[in-house]
Amino acid sequence: MKVMIIMGSQTDESVMMEGSKWLTWFGIEHNMVVASAHRNPDKVRELMVTAQANGYGVIIAAAGMAAALPGVCSAYTSLPVLGVPLDGGLPGGIDALYSIVQMPAGLPVGTLAVGKAGARNAAALAARIIALSNAAVAAKVEEFKANDYRI
Repeated sequence: MKVMIIMGSQTDESVMMEGSKWLTWFGIEHNMVVASAHRNPDKVRELMVTAQANGYGVIIAAAGMAAALPGVCSAYTSLPVLGVPLDGGLPGGIDALYSIVQMPAGLPVGTLAVGKAGARNAAALAARIIALSNAAVAAKVEEFKANDYRI
């Protein structure tokens, strides 16, 4: 089972590399994709409606400011969507955090911390989800926990 990291802009890659680094450590195949909910919504829709058929089991969606991307992803897939708010609008990314956490009932997005801490926690949470059906990932999750969440 793979993880898709989707972000609204290429400038978000430096933050989301933190999540990518940890997914690699957990032994989880993943891809990073740039697709904006505002600039190319058709691409986002296509990625989401085909994600499960393409072997993805979890979506990590990162966005700043209005941060519509995680919610749009959730609207087009039944897979778990983990939202990572990014700084870029109001100080500390508070606008993105509020946007992602305030989803309407029925469109869940698991919302993490702003920035690199959120990217890392999204990877760790994705690993815990995948660990439910993957013994190798489950062992890495336990190793991560045993080392006080540091490796």
